[in-house]
Parts: sequence; structure tokens; C-alpha cells
Amino acid sequence: MENASSPDRLKVALIGNPNCGKSTLFNVLTGLHQSTANFPGATVDKKTGSVKIEGPSGKTFFVDLLDLPGAYSLNPKSLDEKIAVELLQDKNHVDHPDLTLFIADASNLKRSLYLAAQIIDLKIPVLIALNMMDVVEKRGMEIDDKLLAQRLGVKIVPISARQARGINELKEALVSPAEVKSKDIFPKEILSDKNDAQQTIERYRVITEIITGCLKIKMKKDEEVFSSRTDKILTHKIWGYLIFLIVLLLIFESVFFISSYPMRWIEMLFLFFSKWGALHLPQGELSDLLVNGVLAGLSGVVVFVPQIALLFFFIAMLEDSGYMARVSFIMDKVMRKFGLNGRSVIPLLSGVACAVPAIMSTRTISNWKERLITIMVTPLMSCSARLPVYALLIALVVPAERKLGFFNMQGVVLMAMYLIGFLAAIGSAFAMKYIIKSQERSYFIMELPPYRSPRWNNVMLSIIDRVKVFLFDAGKVIIAISIILWFLASHAPGDKFTQIEKKHQIDSSFTPLSSGRGAGPACRTGRGEVAAEKLEASYAGILGKFIEPAIKPLGFDWKVGIALVTSFAAREVFVGTMSTIYSVGDESNDQSIREKMYSEIDPETKRPRYTFAVGFSLMIFYAFAMQCMSTLAVVYRETKNWRWPVIQFIYMGVLAYVASFVAFHLFK
Repeated sequence: MENASSPDRLKVALIGNPNCGKSTLFNVLTGLHQSTANFPGATVDKKTGSVKIEGPSGKTFFVDLLDLPGAYSLNPKSLDEKIAVELLQDKNHVDHPDLTLFIADASNLKRSLYLAAQIIDLKIPVLIALNMMDVVEKRGMEIDDKLLAQRLGVKIVPISARQARGINELKEALVSPAEVKSKDIFPKEILSDKNDAQQTIERYRVITEIITGCLKIKMKKDEEVFSSRTDKILTHKIWGYLIFLIVLLLIFESVFFISSYPMRWIEMLFLFFSKWGALHLPQGELSDLLVNGVLAGLSGVVVFVPQIALLFFFIAMLEDSGYMARVSFIMDKVMRKFGLNGRSVIPLLSGVACAVPAIMSTRTISNWKERLITIMVTPLMSCSARLPVYALLIALVVPAERKLGFFNMQGVVLMAMYLIGFLAAIGSAFAMKYIIKSQERSYFIMELPPYRSPRWNNVMLSIIDRVKVFLFDAGKVIIAISIILWFLASHAPGDKFTQIEKKHQIDSSFTPLSSGRGAGPACRTGRGEVAAEKLEASYAGILGKFIEPAIKPLGFDWKVGIALVTSFAAREVFVGTMSTIYSVGDESNDQSIREKMYSEIDPETKRPRYTFAVGFSLMIFYAFAMQCMSTLAVVYRETKNWRWPVIQFIYMGVLAYVASFVAFHLFK
């Protein structure tokens, strides 16, 4: 008997056609035990996870799962397909698996088995998970999986990843020895002397013979009618676009309405901690750093988690239901007029989350010109990093009033910002269509997945993953910059702070910036004037004043200038920067960043600093400017040439400045 405590490790690669439920199964098996990295020597993203399985003999196995890109055959037409094929064919590859887990769409068996048979012919251990058995049953179909397994010469496990059916049987099969078929499914003699098209026809003839007798199809009329009628509406040449716009509007209205409550609670929580820190921590630079540096910067991150979580909740629902595939389908004709194709829609829509993985997903576009144009314009889509900026500025300059009794104007403006980003992206693509030359022909093939109710575990995993990226990846940058900013805003060259204090004749009734417990309202006003002068004389103020002449035509002051500089590390740093700037010198800590900005008066106009013209101009600047070093890095990695990220940085910067200038003077 084997020792039950001795572990063993297996490397398993998951592969299948697009929309076969591979990602759902991966999430079911791994839960939160996932990570993302690059394949060695390539920029293609790989998703890995782990699961602990107890084998039939009591032995514990640690299974490392590698989620490969979806593919239709072993004849690669894109970079990610090429990586998957090389990994499976090359036994010396560092990621070559001990076992290949093929996920087949049981409701579309012939198409799925084309790739499965090719992999089996590689003479590597293969296990087939016959997924979507729930769909098979709904359609009145029957599959003899035992006969099919006998004909293919591999083990087959029927499952429904969405309903978590058959998962235990699949786990048991993963840690059981897999057979390697000795005879080819596609004999080489029947494929010799045939071109690609003839080989494809011959392979499908063989697949048809294999599944004959294993599959009985009795499509239920009600499901067929529902799917057909729904597609006629959602993919209609007019109504399809209108419905998509209505869906977007409802999403953005909900994001603002629902998130307003938890955001206010988070603001109140941070105000409480700030007040407590100001009252109870020992006076000095360390406590000032913690309250006005770290805590202020952290509040600028955490307060926007509800909006980001809600946005990705709706996006995950649309993807899981099959609706996003319809959006790609109806957008293909539009995309082609602008030098793109239907496959460009996925990266563009993914850009709403983050431009980095969106640009990586362009690897599915086989046409080089269309892929390059998609890479160049994807950062114009409003990503989640822009959402905190939009949310802060919209709440600042757009009244939360309702039109027609339903439409919240803040939600309407938020949707408008996303549409502006999309229009800028396809407009730029149209220009590049004539600038970038290529004779390569393109094509777009997409199979529409069946309609399904969203799998809530999958949706929640997607939300958790996105929020973690925002909190920890962006949060680390924001906190680091907040600390640097606190130092720059709390210190000045020479004795400038001392001179300011002398000028205001500070006495015992009026304590310096870093203290001030128990002072009355009049004293607070005096200290506020001193704090404002000190901030202006600080290193941060000097930097802002240096930039101010260049950005004043856009309606921005030197404080915004500081935020623009720091935002080139990451756009969402804007909120943390403004939070830190407006917190330095504020001893009361009784207002949120939005309230502080709202109450600021422009000394020149004697009106509120942040008017609609200023707020909209700033949003337009952030909508277009390339303020993300990570995006520029991934553009270089994908194109292998510094010319493209440099061009991207320049054209987006010029576009941002000109559009912001026009917006400010139009609404001023």
C-alpha cells in the first residue's frame, strides 16, 4: 500500500475551442488558486492554477493546471495558437504537460473532435472532458460516451462545468494513468498529397464516421425558436446597436446609483481614521506622514472599489451570458470600415478593464495591419484606471439630478465619456488605415455561443480578480507616490516656511501647521491661509508652478499640474495625488477630497475652482492622454519596436491637449 502522505505533482494543460467552457472549468477546479505570467521567451499570457486531489489509492496529488489559448486546429493562424501548438508538440518545452485535458463542447461534437483528434495523434496522454452536458440534455441529444471513448482510444468524462457536475469524476481521472493511442485517428496515407482544404474535408469525414452511432440529435423546438428569435433582435442591423447602447446606459446608471452608498460609507470611515490619527497620534512628521500621506492616498484607492466591482459585475454577466459575442458579431461590419475587423472588438471591449491584457489579446488577430491598428487605438478606450478620475470629477461638477424622472445625469455623463473614448479609438483607426500599408487579406470567423444564465461563481471570481489588481497593483503605486508627494508638499527650499510664518505673525494663539489641537474657527482660517502659502512654496508647489503656464489654457492650475505629472505612472494616481495635496496642512480632517475640491475658490475669478468647463476639460485630457507606463511597455513587447509606443505616446498626448483646450473654451 502506498503512503497516503507522500505527494506527487502533475502538470496538466487545458485546451479546447473558443467558447467551450474552458475558463469556467479552470475556475471551478482552481478557485482562487490562480496566477498569470508569460510563457518563457514570448509575450503570450498564460494563466496557471493549482488543485490538490486525493487519488483512488489515497495518494495526494498536486495538479498544476495551465490554461492554454482557445484554438480550432493545430494549424496555427495567430501568435497565441502557435504557442499552444508548440507547447504540445515539443516534449522538451519547459511547460510541456504530463497530461492534456481537452475540453470538448458536447453540444457541438463534430467541431470539437477535429482538434481533439489532432492532439490525440501527437501520441501524448489525453483526457477528454465532455463539457456542456446540461445543454445536450436540454436539446434532447444523447451521447454514448463509452462508445466514443472506445473509438478515440482515450478516456472521456461527461461534465457540466457551469453546474459543477462530474467534477469529482474528472478529478479522479486526472490522477489516473492515461492511455496513449498507438494508431493514428487520421492515417497519414489518406492525408498525403492533399492541400489544406482537402485535408480539412478528409479529417471531417473521419470525424463524422467516428461520431456516427455515438450521437443522437433531437433538437427541442422551443430552444431553437428562442435562440433564433433572440438573435434576430440582438444582431439586427439597427436594433442590435440600439439595444447595446441601452444596455450600456443602464450599466452606468446603476454604477453611479448603487455605488454611491458604499462609497459614502468608505469616505466616512477614512474621515474617522484621519480625525482619530490627528487627535491621538504624537505630533510630528511621522504622524503627519501617516495621516496626510499614507491614509489620504489610501482613501483615494479604496473609495472607488464599489464602482469598479459593479462595473466588472455587469461586464462578467454580459460575457457569461453569451451577449458579448453578439456584440462582436454586429460590430464586424462597422470595424472593417475603420481598418479593423470583428476580432478587434474583443480587445477594445477588454480595454474597458485594462489596456495591458487587452493589447495582449490582439494576438488572436492574424492580419498584421489590423492587429497593429488595434494595439495603437485600444488605450483610447476608457479603462478602469480612468473610472476613479471620472467618478471624482463627475460628482464634483455634474449635479446628481434626474431627467425624465429616471436618467441620472451623472450616469449619462459617465456613459458619454466611455462613448467618447470609443469614438476616438475608431476615428484614430480610420486615420491609421490609410497611413499603415499592408496587402495582407483578413477574415473574421466567429461561432455564436448558446445563451446561458450567468454562472455566479465565475462572475464573483472575475470581480475579485479585477478588484485585487486595482487594490494591490495600482494601490502600491498610489501609496508610493502619495508618500513622495507628502514629502514634496511638506518641505520647501531654505527657510521659506519660516518666512511665511513670520509674515503672518504667528503667535501663541495660532500654532504651526503640524499642530493645532483645540483651536477655534478663526484660528483654523488663519492656519488655512498659512497652509495654502506653505503648499505653494513647497517643492511640490514649485513643480506645479513650473508646469502651470503650459496647462493654464486648458483651465488647470498648478495643483492639477502636479497630478498630471504623477499620473503618467498610472492614471488612477490622479485621485491619490489630489487627496494628498488637499490633505497636507488640513488639521480638521472633516471633509472628503471631493468636498475640499468643491469648496475651493479661484482667487482670480472669485468663483468655484472646479466649474463644469474645468471638470470636463480634465476628463477629456484623461480620456485621451497616454498616462500608463505599463501600457507603453506592453506595446513595445508586442510590436518589438520602440517606434510604435513612441508614436502612440505622442499622438495621444497631442490629441488630449487639443481636445481638452477645445472643451474648456467651448464650455467656459
